[in-house]
Amino acid sequence: MKTRTRPEGLPVSEEQPKLPNRQSPFSEAFIDFIPKDWEPHSEELPAALPASGPAAERRAKLSEQFPGERLVIPAGGLKVRSNDTDYRFRAHSAFAWLTGLGSDREPDAVLVMEPVEDGGHDATLYFKPRAPRTDREFYADARYGEMWVGQRESLTEMSAMTGIGCAPVADLEAAWSKNLEATEVRLLRESEAAFTDQVDQARQAAGLDLTAVQETDAEFEVALSEARLIKDDFEIAEMTEACRQTGVAFEAVVREFPEAVRRGRGERWVEGVFGLHARHGGNGIGYDTIAAAGDHANTLHWIRNDGEVRDGDLILIDAGVELDSLYTADVTRTLPVNGRFTAPQRQVYEAVLEAQRAGIAAAQVGAEFADVHRASIAVVAKYLWDWGILPVPPEEALGPDGGQQRRWMVHGTSHHLGIDVHDCARARAENYRQGTLQPGMIITVEPGIYLRANDQLVPDELRGIGVRIEDDILITEDGPRVLSDQLPVEPDAIEEWMAQLLG
Repeated sequence: MKTRTRPEGLPVSEEQPKLPNRQSPFSEAFIDFIPKDWEPHSEELPAALPASGPAAERRAKLSEQFPGERLVIPAGGLKVRSNDTDYRFRAHSAFAWLTGLGSDREPDAVLVMEPVEDGGHDATLYFKPRAPRTDREFYADARYGEMWVGQRESLTEMSAMTGIGCAPVADLEAAWSKNLEATEVRLLRESEAAFTDQVDQARQAAGLDLTAVQETDAEFEVALSEARLIKDDFEIAEMTEACRQTGVAFEAVVREFPEAVRRGRGERWVEGVFGLHARHGGNGIGYDTIAAAGDHANTLHWIRNDGEVRDGDLILIDAGVELDSLYTADVTRTLPVNGRFTAPQRQVYEAVLEAQRAGIAAAQVGAEFADVHRASIAVVAKYLWDWGILPVPPEEALGPDGGQQRRWMVHGTSHHLGIDVHDCARARAENYRQGTLQPGMIITVEPGIYLRANDQLVPDELRGIGVRIEDDILITEDGPRVLSDQLPVEPDAIEEWMAQLLG
């Protein structure tokens, strides 16, 4: 292939690569012209990311847990949404937790923690730094080019931001693959399938037992999940702010209830208003918003959000703001669209509120995680029995051979919350559902009662009513602390709050 030399001394092929159908070929005149007369990149280094210090402490603890082993944690790559359009990037939570990178950083990056002889690890972040303006990437690469997606960091800038030594991703393979026969490697497998396959092929070529190393990887995934069970001070502060921003977004949604009713397809209006404030106040939504009006509230994961919002109905909104650090709130409120509960709506709401109070009261240091659910579901079962819905007494339904109450509350009451909405999901059962609550854990408490419109066991006046109340709870030595208490839960307080917002 013939080449020529640009004025900057970099070779360029005379044959351009195949272009997408939407892109016109670049002329030689353009290729000569495009790198000229730009201001140089700033030599001032960016400030360290707020999470860089806590992330360094987390890496140190992880290093103590796996001495002498190479630890490989990919961020993941961009994923195609349709044709040549990608989904917005969100790094794997373990990568973000160990590097301090949030927002949409950093596709294709990999954190490698290399063991050193004297103990500990040297961490290196392999990523795709910005290309020089003489490089074709600058103007032609719609995924990474500066003219397409903005100015990316240099190696030095990324190192200043994260406090981690950085190297180009082109050097990655040599880093993770060296001495595979002699160095045990633990890989976060679920982050990037293509990279995982590449590592596995190299392991097989090195004569390693693939089944054994995959078991080692699985243990590593569990360890990364369990390491996040107890939040540090930075994480608690971020979660507090995520809850505050979520409260702001909920207030904005309530102000827009009349518009949601007037415009039709109002669930989408509610979803959109919350998303606007989540995107403005943070990185975006932490999970797909549930905006479930009327009987839709009885579909637990109703994210279609294409229904009407009607005066006189309840609307269940399950939503959370994710900050730039990727920590997310997870809050549910069930609200009367017109600001006033009907008698049947209040009847169900107050039962759920009592169940939530019982669950929060049970969220004490040393209690079993499952105690929160036990306390809440006992209240739910009592009310279902009182209303003539539950076919057997509560003590029988709650026994090992029962479970009938789950027809009206099939889900659990709690999950861990943090950098993932369902945080620490790979933790072992004995440390999660069968574990004990410890200071620094953050969990949800979210009981509900769901009375479907077509459920013939439910009295007519209660059919179509679905209620869930969810708050985010920090476990402390002084008792449970509600992080999401900016939003009222008492029905009278809700009506007063909504009256102020609706004017």
